[in-house]
Amino acid sequence: MSKSYAASGVSLDAGYEAVSRMKKHIQKTKNLGVMESIGGFGGLFDLSQYQIKEPVLVSGTDGVGTKLIIAQMMNQHDTIGIDLVAMCVNDIITVGAKPLFFLDYIATHKIDPIQIEHLIQGITEGCIQAGCALIGGETAEMNDLYQEGDYDLAGYVTGVVEKAKLISKEHVKEGQILIGLVSSGIHSNGYSLVRKIFFKDHTYALDHVFKEIGRTLGDALLEPTVIYVKRILELMNHVAIKGLAHITGGGFIENIPRMLPDGYGVFIDEKSLPKLGIFDVLERLGNIDHMEMYNIFNMGIGMVVIVDENDVDTSLNLLKDHQPRVIGHVTKSGSVVIQP
Repeated sequence: MSKSYAASGVSLDAGYEAVSRMKKHIQKTKNLGVMESIGGFGGLFDLSQYQIKEPVLVSGTDGVGTKLIIAQMMNQHDTIGIDLVAMCVNDIITVGAKPLFFLDYIATHKIDPIQIEHLIQGITEGCIQAGCALIGGETAEMNDLYQEGDYDLAGYVTGVVEKAKLISKEHVKEGQILIGLVSSGIHSNGYSLVRKIFFKDHTYALDHVFKEIGRTLGDALLEPTVIYVKRILELMNHVAIKGLAHITGGGFIENIPRMLPDGYGVFIDEKSLPKLGIFDVLERLGNIDHMEMYNIFNMGIGMVVIVDENDVDTSLNLLKDHQPRVIGHVTKSGSVVIQP
C-alpha cells in the first residue's frame, strides 16, 4: 500500500480489490471477437471473426444523468449499470449496428469495492442483454472533486453493420407504418425534472406508493431502461426496417424527426399508446401541459420502428417481447402530430 497516496485520500488497495471483484462478472460478457482479458492498457477485439464484407463501425457514448442520484438515495447500485449500457446500445441500433464491445468509466469520491462490484454487475447484465462484451474500463477515485457517497458513470460502445444494411432515412416514405415498443417507465431521461417534482416541489418518500403506479416510488424511478437490441437485430433478418428512433431526452418531438428526411413528419394516435401511471402522476403533480410531456418523456414508448405496411404483421410477431403496437404513420406534414 502506498502511504503517500493513502494520505491524499486515495486507496490503491481498494482499487485492486474492486478490479478483482469485477473480473468474475466481466467474463460472462465474452463474445466472438474478444482477444484479451481485462487488465491490459487497451481492450482488443478481432473484427475479422464476424466476416462482414463491408464493415461500418458505429460508436456511441452516454451516461445515466441524475438517475444516479436515485440509486444513491436508495443505496441500490446493481441496476443502474443496465441503464448505462441501454443508453448507448439503443442509440447505435438505430442505424442497424450490432453492439460488439463496451467500455465503462466510473468516477467516485472513494472506491467502495462492494459498491463498484454492484455497478459492474449491472453493466455486465446490460452487456449480456445487448450481446456485447465488456472489454475494459476505468475507475477513478477523486475525493476532492466528488462529495462523499457520490459517483458518476459514463459508457462507450462500438458496433458494426454491413454497409449495404445501414438503416438510413432515405428509405422513409409517406404512408409507412410506425410501430412503438413499450418502455419500462421513465428510462434514463428527465430525472432533473422528476426529482424536482417529487422531492423539491413535493416531499414524497421513496417508499410512497401512488395508486396509479402500484409500487413504491423508489422502485418505479429506478426501473432499468429496456434494451431493444436483440429483437431489432432479429427483425432486420426478416424485414427491411426503414427507420428507428430511440426515444430519450426530448421525447417524441425531438427524437422521431431524427429518423425522417427533411419535409417529412408523423401522425400518432395517442389512443394507441400504453398508459403508464408514472407519467400521469408527473403530469398532475408537475402541472405540465399534456403535449409538453411528449417533448420531455418517452410516454411509454422507448423505441419507434418504421416499416412498410406489408411488413407490419411480421414485425409485430418478431417484436412481441416488447409489447409492440401500431401507433401511427409517416406523413409529409414536416411535423410530429399527436392526435388525442
